Amino acid sequence: EVQLVESGGGLVQAGGSLRLSCAASGFTFDDYAIGWFRQAPGKEREGVSCISDTDGSTYYPDSLKGRFTISIDNAKNTVYLQMDSLKPEETAVYYCAAGSYTDYQGAYELWGRGTQVTVSS
Repeated sequence: EVQLVESGGGLVQAGGSLRLSCAASGFTFDDYAIGWFRQAPGKEREGVSCISDTDGSTYYPDSLKGRFTISIDNAKNTVYLQMDSLKPEETAVYYCAAGSYTDYQGAYELWGRGTQVTVSS
């Protein structure tokens, strides 16, 4: 079965860190970029980061540069999102998705079910 499964979410205090994992099955990352997105309550889903399948390039919105880091372990077929200095407003469901290397959500074909991240103040 082709799927993505996120894990690693949970409750963390403001200023803390979490590492999310996105495990792929049924396909490899050779042909797909992986993106991370999040959706906070009452807000639209937004892009967090993505990593290219061709050259490993990464993208972050300016607001997240220096605090979030995306990485890939091809041997484990897993993409990670290291999140540091978390803020309460970053409480959201975090999703990973496979598709083209872009922050445009419509370019992603396969989505995981998400993992909840809650940052307490």
